[in-house]
Amino acid sequence: MKVIYATIIVKDMDESVKFYTDVMGFEVDSKHNPFPGLTITLLKGEGDAMIELIKDTENEIALFSVGMEVEDINATVKELKSKGAKITREPTKITIGTLAFLEDPNGATIVLIQHH
Repeated sequence: MKVIYATIIVKDMDESVKFYTDVMGFEVDSKHNPFPGLTITLLKGEGDAMIELIKDTENEIALFSVGMEVEDINATVKELKSKGAKITREPTKITIGTLAFLEDPNGATIVLIQHH
């Protein structure tokens, strides 16, 4: 089984899209407004998985964790910090590699992992 998307309910679509494109390096794949009060933006990074940002009047902002694999975690964290990202856990060694956490504008946790 592989992840095809992660969904984040956002409070501010423009701020969230800016974060994921300017800071995290994703590209906008598509935008949808299926009905009044609902906006969906799909973002594509490396690989097949996508991030789905949803802004609507029905759901509260939801905290989700999004895992992203990186090749050089120290360089990635340094680059993200230079772009203003809020790092909530500096690179930490674990049994399968090294991980770090950062937070998006909605409080969602993004987990970066570099495998051995």
